Amino acid sequence: MYLSRFLSIHALWVTVSSVMQPYPLVWGHYDVCKTQIYTEEGKVWDYMACQPESTDMTKYLKVKLDPPDITCGDPPETFCAMGNPYMCNNECDASTPELAHPPELMFDFEGRHPSTFWQSATWKEYPKPLQVNITLSWSKTIELTDNIVITFESGRPDQMILEKSLDYGRTWQPYQYYATDCLDAFHMDPKSVKDLSQHTVLEIICTEEYSTGYTTNSKIIHFEIKDRFAFFAGPRLRNMASLYGQLDTTKKLRDFFTVTDLRIRLLRPAVGEIFVDELHLARYFYAISDIKVRGRCKCNLHATVCVYDNSKLTCECEHNTTGPDCGKCKKNYQGRPWSPGSYLPIPKGTANTCIPSISSIGNAPKFNRIWPNISSLEVSNPKQANVCDNELLHCQNGGTCHNNLRCLCPAAYTGIFCEKLRCEEAGSCGSGSGSGQGAAPHGCPALLLLPLLLPALLGTAGALRF
Repeated sequence: MYLSRFLSIHALWVTVSSVMQPYPLVWGHYDVCKTQIYTEEGKVWDYMACQPESTDMTKYLKVKLDPPDITCGDPPETFCAMGNPYMCNNECDASTPELAHPPELMFDFEGRHPSTFWQSATWKEYPKPLQVNITLSWSKTIELTDNIVITFESGRPDQMILEKSLDYGRTWQPYQYYATDCLDAFHMDPKSVKDLSQHTVLEIICTEEYSTGYTTNSKIIHFEIKDRFAFFAGPRLRNMASLYGQLDTTKKLRDFFTVTDLRIRLLRPAVGEIFVDELHLARYFYAISDIKVRGRCKCNLHATVCVYDNSKLTCECEHNTTGPDCGKCKKNYQGRPWSPGSYLPIPKGTANTCIPSISSIGNAPKFNRIWPNISSLEVSNPKQANVCDNELLHCQNGGTCHNNLRCLCPAAYTGIFCEKLRCEEAGSCGSGSGSGQGAAPHGCPALLLLPLLLPALLGTAGALRF
């Protein structure tokens, strides 16, 4: 009887060990995302959080205009020159390629002369407002990494709103307001990004900086991503550890730079004067020659490659995750709850790999999410990051969470989550009989599973006796 039970335990141990073998003690630093970099010591492997490279995202977007017939040229019409608003003999004709200004010219290569641009119909129906919505859609969650830059061939609009969506265009929220007079247009005091701080970086502002009216040398409108990054990483973005620490631990900040769609709402064209010249309405229209949007696919730090296939962006997920954003664990890899990867601790981060379900040998045990130690980072407000809580970040081995900031550990344990025996740090844990084999490493996944599975096994063995 006892021999049979011992053999059953041994078989269980072999099974658990083989299942957990691919998962090292830290459960997956970013070894799959290593890249070769050049240093003073030569070429070395750099282990870093899994994320696709930043790239020009306009190559992958779809554009929609509302109203759909707002583009000039159907029927053909004349408009005034950019440099001389009273020379009104230029023609827009959709049926003639040299005279057409379709929406795709907002995203074409601008290396040739003259520049190409999209253009709206003129304000011939004044005083009815001339308003246009330009929606840029990716059908994928992306993370912005650089300034959004819009280059106008007409004067920059007197009133404009840049909006974002996080749910594929179902709902919208403002990113920034632009106006020649913010108080009059949007009942907001004018501000610039330089007026913000770490604590107000998410504030939605109205700026008059990019609405100087009808001048040929003032064409560009910015939405300043890098200036906001600089509040955490410094003016030259050298302290990226601080920025990554904030993005990793402050959800609202991370979501601020995340979009599925952008919408440019053109509300009033450049007038350049107090009154609209009703005798020369062909002066007033919108024309955009270039839109720049740089970013990367959002893959929750579980992929380093994002592929574009059949007009669709998809993350090539690692760490046994799946979904368009690697947002869930694969089937049979749900041994603990899915978590996004982490930038922390810098520089390697924590992969939070999905681990196998052990349904074949009983109910899968619960695993706590591996969460990095942020104490060494220069994070501007570390209180925003919960070290422990009552949902995902549990204190282990009988520890209790104190104000979400630290675990209070029993006398025999230490570590961020009370996950280590104190005797390990002192090197005084029990060892083998001079053979060099010390006690099994605390935290080894297979050893952690054994106490949980033994009662079930012994109970089964007892049942077999009857």
